[in-house]
Amino acid sequence: MGLRGRRSAGEGNSMSLLERYRATGADLPFGDPLVAHGVAMEGYFWRFTQPDTGRVVIALCGVNRSDDGHWATLGLAAHPGGFLRTTTHPEAAADVARLGASAGSAFRGDPDRVVMDLGSDGRLDVRIVPTVPWPRRRFGGSSVFQTVPALNQYWHPWLLGARAEGYAVLGDEKWDLDGAQVYGEKNWGKGGFPESWWWGQAHGFTELQACVAFAGGQVHSGPLRTEVTAVVVALPDGRVVRLGNPVTSPVRADVTDETWSLHGRNRRWSIEISAASPLGSAHVLPVPLPAERRNVPGAIEHLAGSMSVTVRERGKTVWSGESRLAALEHGGLDRARAELDRRGADAAATDGPPLV
Repeated sequence: MGLRGRRSAGEGNSMSLLERYRATGADLPFGDPLVAHGVAMEGYFWRFTQPDTGRVVIALCGVNRSDDGHWATLGLAAHPGGFLRTTTHPEAAADVARLGASAGSAFRGDPDRVVMDLGSDGRLDVRIVPTVPWPRRRFGGSSVFQTVPALNQYWHPWLLGARAEGYAVLGDEKWDLDGAQVYGEKNWGKGGFPESWWWGQAHGFTELQACVAFAGGQVHSGPLRTEVTAVVVALPDGRVVRLGNPVTSPVRADVTDETWSLHGRNRRWSIEISAASPLGSAHVLPVPLPAERRNVPGAIEHLAGSMSVTVRERGKTVWSGESRLAALEHGGLDRARAELDRRGADAAATDGPPLV
């Protein structure tokens, strides 16, 4: 699987006009947002949901760039049980030929397999059989904002459904993840993360083909500053609906640390999402400060919240569903730090010792 022999972001001294454009984080229409751009942070995220057991596992890798090279933010978390392991790694690479990232021997991930080794009691090895990739469209998850250079954050849910084959070692337990539903996304930006953001994803509906994902936050590039939320729903009949263009399909989001309410519509479709999870059950996940080569608490992350979704086409309900295994996130550095202080947690809760 590995990434050896592939050119990583930032290599080479000469850049074409297209490469310079992509180095801002932007992609042309019909471009490939999966390959590395060379910005300050390229984030890779997988979520494994096993409805029959109620188990959820997430794996994340952020490839971050500082003045003296690339380094990684790594994380592995699971429900039930509250397992969380995060760390930094002093080396990292993001693939410019296809979706892929690595961090020494601690992490390797691509469309077909994810392997993470954060110690003998924090490991993951899963092969992925895609079933619902992002449909080939003019834009990715960020829609027209994909073409705007130098935004602080872009988002693309590239895998809306897949089947897992593998396992995770979480503390003193080993979980068989064969048959788990798989979701994959990528996010990237010039400065790491926005000042504030919200996110969610769910499998575990009665209809196994269904998948819901959303992401929103404060985006800016130079004088441009706005708040945007995108919603993507893979319907049981195979259709994929995306809303979130501010003019043609706006999404209104009302979010707290425990509740998420989203309403979006265009001339044809409307989507309503209501989700909730108690704050006491959430993890606090790290986000990178790329230039400083360190992670800080940044995201309040619920691994198994409740979510209800209703999708209407021209006013007629075409699908509604509920999941009790929804991922729900509310991000912001001040918010996450305050939650850690409230819990009396120490720094080890968000950033373990570096892996070398």
